[in-house]
Amino acid sequence: MSQPGFLLRVLCALSCCLTAAHAQDNAAWPTKPVTFVVGFPPGTATDSVGRVLAERFSTRLGQSFVIDNKPGQGGSVGAAAAAKARPDGYTFVVSATAPMSINPYVYPKLSYDPMKDFAPVGIHTWLPYAIVVNANSKLNTYADLRAAAAADPGKLTYASIGNGTTSHLIMLLLQQRTNLKLTHVPYRGSAQAQTDLIGGQVDMTFDTVVSMLPHIKSGKLRPLAVSTLKRSPLLPDVPTLHELGVSNFEVGAWLGLLAPAGTPKYIVDKLNQELNMALDDEAVKTKLTAMGSEILKNSPEEFSAFIRSENERWSKLVRETGAKVD
Repeated sequence: MSQPGFLLRVLCALSCCLTAAHAQDNAAWPTKPVTFVVGFPPGTATDSVGRVLAERFSTRLGQSFVIDNKPGQGGSVGAAAAAKARPDGYTFVVSATAPMSINPYVYPKLSYDPMKDFAPVGIHTWLPYAIVVNANSKLNTYADLRAAAAADPGKLTYASIGNGTTSHLIMLLLQQRTNLKLTHVPYRGSAQAQTDLIGGQVDMTFDTVVSMLPHIKSGKLRPLAVSTLKRSPLLPDVPTLHELGVSNFEVGAWLGLLAPAGTPKYIVDKLNQELNMALDDEAVKTKLTAMGSEILKNSPEEFSAFIRSENERWSKLVRETGAKVD
């Protein structure tokens, strides 16, 4: 037997073994519970949407997908934890606009780089925002809000779900566009902010329709305007800020799934496929749209390019508004 022929057969055998092992691994994942880190408290839009997806994946893939809430620093505590996790396909982060595209420009130090420390899986949600007040507030319309703010600049207060979060920056943008002067009261999540709003401790908030809809439906909160160019199907009687004279005002937040950098591509691709299948499923679509979210889909490569473009957009807004952690 010639040595070159023998070596060739050995190399072919090894290649076949490696290919078979890769295919087996590909088919096997996941073989144990998977963690979805959420950098916001329970009850926030990111958490609510994450739980819908986790339930779907658990059913489809035969393993538990568990939500691990790690709130703080506008979602960045959770993002940092996910970035440091083993890139083995068993930890992902359900992240949002703020930790990936805003916080890098408003916090002096973050322990992760949104463009280097993650493998984007896919976008899944667009969240419109609404300005809401207590149902007993004397501010019955957005015009009332404008008049009260003009009469006594700085007296009216607004809650956000944290410094540097989307709810904070959107209100800063509105103040910049309208010359309003309001006083910021940051909280550690939607639930706390809305509790104080319902209790009358703050005058208003600018938060996602998803998180506020139950209180709007129960009559505890009154929406004054929405942040999108078109009215929300869930709040058809609520005007847009664009209608009310804030020309072309269209702002919201996106949510998406990301893995730690270095996660095997076949796992990223498989979860992206499962994610997009879930977003096409009528039961999932009904749950998400009923909460007030809109559905978006893309590939891992498209999501990566989208995050890069969002960083450019929000960094410009941070510079223009002078937003900072206060």
